[in-house]
Amino acid sequence: MSNDPQKIPSLKPRHFPPPPPLVSQPKGLWSRTPPAIFPPILGLFGLGLAWRAMAARPGMYPVAPISDVILGATLVLFAFALLAWLSKPLRRPGIILEELAVLPGRAGLAAMMLSFSLAAAALVPIAPAVALGVVSVGLFGLFALGVLIAWQFFTGAPEARVVTPVFHLTYAGYIIAPLALVPLGYFGTSRLILIGACIAAALIWAISLWQLIRRIPPAPLRPLLAIHLAPASLLTTVSALLDYPTLALAFGILAMAILLALLVSARWLLSAGFTPLWGALTFPLAASASAALWGLGAAGLWIGWALLLLSSALIPWIAFQVIKGWAKGDLAAKTNAATV
Repeated sequence: MSNDPQKIPSLKPRHFPPPPPLVSQPKGLWSRTPPAIFPPILGLFGLGLAWRAMAARPGMYPVAPISDVILGATLVLFAFALLAWLSKPLRRPGIILEELAVLPGRAGLAAMMLSFSLAAAALVPIAPAVALGVVSVGLFGLFALGVLIAWQFFTGAPEARVVTPVFHLTYAGYIIAPLALVPLGYFGTSRLILIGACIAAALIWAISLWQLIRRIPPAPLRPLLAIHLAPASLLTTVSALLDYPTLALAFGILAMAILLALLVSARWLLSAGFTPLWGALTFPLAASASAALWGLGAAGLWIGWALLLLSSALIPWIAFQVIKGWAKGDLAAKTNAATV
């Protein structure tokens, strides 16, 4: 046996490719526009209308230009985002069902349809005929979306049949339409919507509370709980617009109670850190400011001011972060948006 040392064979370096980037490479212009861009746009509309409500209070007219600037800029942003997203179903209509298969997609498309009603409310003072057409499109689209979501809910896997706060947007979201319909003179239609939305919201609140008692939602989904504030706030505002002050006060107290619960649990609610689902915080917060101004009397002015200032700081920041994610290309990947 030889004691000569054996030569160690040389190892050829192997190539290990880097992991694929989070940012997806688009196949074409706007081929993966994420519906998650619409919830913060809905919030910006709500912020503009809250400033309009403040301007309607005695002595507050000097703040009216703030509302005009916010609503004008948001109308342009909404038109651009709508064009970008519509380029997907125009190329492949079946992509709508793919968007609805994930929670961010359902929330985003519901927010898109509700944005039509808020855009109409913004347009009422300057173009009432256009506003009526826009709110009609929003109502029809929301109904069609509700039918598709119900079909998926009842035909999907049993474990997926969970009522989420997003159901408020789809089935109680009609309550936004009277913000445009009441100034246009459609009082009877607005009263019917008020009754229907109240019933839908109450059912969703009850089922959601039962589910919350049985199972705590995971941290990334907790910001969606803020959506529970929106129906109570809108029921307050619409009741006031229809001249039901006692009803508006009752809904206003309910809205403030829900808001207080959310504020107390804010640390738990936002424990996962910033995600695109923070867009769900925007519209409920703005709607609560309007509700305080419309339904809580003299005290509502001070509560409304506080909520309006908080909304003016938080909502544009969240909207900027979400839109920046869209521009960078990672928003679609994070929200699992469908691709044409």
